[in-house]
Amino acid sequence: MKRIVIKVGSHVLTEDGAIAKARMLALVQLIAELKAHKYDVILVSSGAVAAGFTLLPLDRGSVANKQALAAIGQPLLLKMYQEKFAKFGLLCSQVLLSADVFDSAKHIQHAKVAIDTLLKNGVIPIINENDTVSIEELVFGDNDRLSAHVAHYFDAQLLIILSDIDAYYDKDPNRYDDAKRRAVVSEISEEELNAEHTPNNEFATGGIVTKLQAADFLMQHGREMFLASGFDLSDVKSFLVDKKHKGGTLFKA
Repeated sequence: MKRIVIKVGSHVLTEDGAIAKARMLALVQLIAELKAHKYDVILVSSGAVAAGFTLLPLDRGSVANKQALAAIGQPLLLKMYQEKFAKFGLLCSQVLLSADVFDSAKHIQHAKVAIDTLLKNGVIPIINENDTVSIEELVFGDNDRLSAHVAHYFDAQLLIILSDIDAYYDKDPNRYDDAKRRAVVSEISEEELNAEHTPNNEFATGGIVTKLQAADFLMQHGREMFLASGFDLSDVKSFLVDKKHKGGTLFKA
């Protein structure tokens, strides 16, 4: 079994202030197919705040409100995943982590034992930051860095980031028609890593910079990251199932 982590961001999972159910189902279907192709999949999923907002439309400008929305939305988000995975005869589970888990070898080991046991029994672990008590990802990161740490510390060779950004380009494709996709990236400059953050969505807190930081972390630890569209899963399916790199960007040292 090849172990991978798939991270799906808020922009992919939400639409018009609610969870994008069709895109969630497409993601679940992809994971079911990957399991049939002998992949062990850990899912890092954003979307708790957006799910909470559908039930209680609080002002998301406040971190306290975001914490409350995450608390409301997390069980709703899991319920939606459970229903969709059940269509394919699969079980999923919720694992909430706080960033300080990765500061302690003991805590990392405890979490890894749980993840390993779930995967050994065919269960998909769905990981999210525990936003109610740990606010860093609410403010800055959209789970990009969390997913990189999950991939490294839980022994996955590859992190897949599904995003509104379908690849990494030599310049902003939203502003420049002549922007070219970078298919493979083996080095990321300090300038790129420290650029201004540009999240594109009212629920998203990341942008390309936090994805580059995640890729850089993994490359430094001998692991790889693949960035592709979460709206059209054909590139990631081609890369993982057909072993053909048609679209998206592979970050490898």
